[in-house]
Amino acid sequence: MGPGQPEPAPWAAPLAAELEALAPERRRRLRSLAPCGSAGLRPVDGAGGPPLLDLASNDYLGLAHHPSLQQAASAAMARDGLGAGASRLVSGSRPVHGELEQALGAWLGRPRVLLFPSGFQANLAAVQALADRHSLVLADRLIHHSLLTGVKASGARLRRFPHNNLEALAQQLERAQREVPGRRLLVLSESLFSMEGTSPDVPALAELCRRHGAALLLDEAHALGVLGPGGRGLGLGQAGVSLISGTFGKAFGGGGAFLAADELLGEWLLQHSGPFRYTTALAPPLAAAALAALRGIQAEPQRGAALLQRAQRWRDQLEAAGWPRPPGQGPILPLLVGEDARALELQRRLEAAGLLSVAIRPPTVPEGSARLRLVLRHDLPAGSLERLLAALGSP
Repeated sequence: MGPGQPEPAPWAAPLAAELEALAPERRRRLRSLAPCGSAGLRPVDGAGGPPLLDLASNDYLGLAHHPSLQQAASAAMARDGLGAGASRLVSGSRPVHGELEQALGAWLGRPRVLLFPSGFQANLAAVQALADRHSLVLADRLIHHSLLTGVKASGARLRRFPHNNLEALAQQLERAQREVPGRRLLVLSESLFSMEGTSPDVPALAELCRRHGAALLLDEAHALGVLGPGGRGLGLGQAGVSLISGTFGKAFGGGGAFLAADELLGEWLLQHSGPFRYTTALAPPLAAAALAALRGIQAEPQRGAALLQRAQRWRDQLEAAGWPRPPGQGPILPLLVGEDARALELQRRLEAAGLLSVAIRPPTVPEGSARLRLVLRHDLPAGSLERLLAALGSP
């Protein structure tokens, strides 16, 4: 504690001690960034600064400022109000909610879809639907924190398998079946890992789970709109995928989330899911914007395909410049540099050149694997790659 500062209350002392021990390079801070022009953000707090080309956000298809989404949201706000005012099971359901759920179900080939205010909340609901305290959850070591929180809330036992290692997962499934025959099993993975840029072999993963009688929850938050046929994700048509989690806060350019299921699981969620039952419905303007985004993605599937081609060129050029090739095929290109300080130094170097890419450090990623998380978007101007390479300099 600093001079003259009061001692924290007993309940707060452990928090104060933990904050005191936090290394400066691990401290997070909030920054206020105002959109300015095409793919630009301007710092508006602290010392401010010139506009930065945004290589950090997940607006992969550049839809966040698309006129059709803004018009749809504005019309819904005028018609239905800013918020729904209640949960879906009280008085919060609006026609736009049902329209969006039906359109998503048809697009993904899943008969039941339920909307949630956030992807974190949807993942809590998903895990709790598929696991309980008698279950065993086998999770990819790099799954999102929301899924881990769902496992804790469910009371299930957790085991991790190495990232995208299906051979190790198969061994764990066989072991689990030997240990407790008939035990409820759940496998957790993502179709595009947000900090790695990598994807599992989803057909092989789905077949492995089907063969062992395990449920498979596939988080498609970062894939939908970009990966798979027509941007419909890597779980499309995979019978072994029990439940799909998706969000509207990435390629859809808005906010909110959903779960896509079969009839049985969809009805179970409606009847029993606390995260669905006890929350105010997704704001109607966000639902309307998501529906407009879905129609746009269906009308222009080439946006996602072109983005993947561009991502391949960026990977090729970064590798040719001597940097480690970012893994994966999608629009997330992690530039692994190892140490926290090195990642922060590169972040500052890019920002000085007018580019925004955030250093990702533990605990978000494993120790010793700090990185710059570069993100491609449909609306990045020509010459962005050349600017990036010039700012990065030599490895």
